[in-house]
Amino acid sequence: MVKLRLKRCGRKQRAFYRIVAIDVRSRREGKDLRKVGFYDPMRNQTYLNVPLILYFLEKGAQPTGTVQSLLKKAEFFNELPSNQMRFN
Repeated sequence: MVKLRLKRCGRKQRAFYRIVAIDVRSRREGKDLRKVGFYDPMRNQTYLNVPLILYFLEKGAQPTGTVQSLLKKAEFFNELPSNQMRFN
């Protein structure tokens, strides 16, 4: 099973996170399938590669709670067509 989750990067006390599609059995810093965005909590910036995220969601990937809240904050689910699956 594939999940969309955060992967920690950066140095000590200056972390930022990549949003990646990764196998659930992999550890946090393990080999990811694809990078689909990033989140920088220090600058409060988020970048989302929307076509790639849609691709993985259509294939059955599940976002973790944190990634799902980032997607909601970016109003990602409001932009989906009505026939797309929505996560609550």
